[in-house]
Amino acid sequence: MEFLRNIAYTMIGGFPVIGYLGILGYLLMIATALVMILTRRKIVKIKPKVHFRLAYITIITATIHAILAISVYL
Repeated sequence: MEFLRNIAYTMIGGFPVIGYLGILGYLLMIATALVMILTRRKIVKIKPKVHFRLAYITIITATIHAILAISVYL
């Protein structure tokens, strides 16, 4: 767990990696929702494949973020 803890708190640009992953996960979640909102309101035609790929990337990012966060307390 020490290895994961070191990764979580590695500073990049004055901010830890775990913080970047949290922000990235949040932005991906908003982008995933926005794709469906724009498609349902017929503002932009976006294929469902894009929505699913964004969802998969969001799940992976959030899982890595959660693992790093939990590793800090174990």
